[in-house]
Amino acid sequence: MAKMKQSTATKTSVTNDAGSASFLCPNCGKTEIVRTKNERENVVKYVCEACGFTGPN
Repeated sequence: MAKMKQSTATKTSVTNDAGSASFLCPNCGKTEIVRTKNERENVVKYVCEACGFTGPN
């Protein structure tokens, strides 16, 4: 069974969320950052659990 992805910032599910994005932390490259379409459009900040990097800048 596939693991459901959750937003890094708000912990909401991104399943079936058109426009969501996931990428590795731009600072350390260790943690997957997951963002909903709404978070991207409203520039909601996220924090990397591995290195503490805060984005978007």
